[in-house]
Amino acid sequence: MASDTGMVRSAGAGTRSFEAFYRSQRKSLIALAYAVTGSGRGAEDLAQDALVAAFKSWDQIRVKDNPGTWVRRILLNKAASVHRRRLAEVRALARHPVEREAIPFPDVTDEVDRIWSEVRRLSRRQMQVIALAYVEQLTPTEIAAVLMVSKQTVDVHMRRARAALSRRLELEDI
Repeated sequence: MASDTGMVRSAGAGTRSFEAFYRSQRKSLIALAYAVTGSGRGAEDLAQDALVAAFKSWDQIRVKDNPGTWVRRILLNKAASVHRRRLAEVRALARHPVEREAIPFPDVTDEVDRIWSEVRRLSRRQMQVIALAYVEQLTPTEIAAVLMVSKQTVDVHMRRARAALSRRLELEDI
């Protein structure tokens, strides 16, 4: 899937039109957003918000070695903000409960949903590393670039995340 992620490599990145960038990134960004949020509707909105931010800054980011890395960083930061807002919302709703209808995201098996629910329970950084590795199929070096951390930091978060998931999901090794 690494070629499907649309990660724009340095060759020709400055000459790509935003339209081509948008087409190459959209599906992958939605998948990443879904992995870190668990919300189908929210994933599309989050991906769109990140792409709007890229459009607004296109003159500056189109000349970067990897605009795809930039837009993923924006998406993950926006996802963290959404999570904080959701927590505030949950607290408010706890004070004044409202009955809501649960709408499942289509095409997700119970087992897949269980796994990603556990991924979302990891620390923010571990969750981001897992999502970038398994949804985007990025290498540790590419993940480090998206998250603006060292490859060693990515390796530590990946190892800890896999160990935690292995325990929680009662698997021998991930």
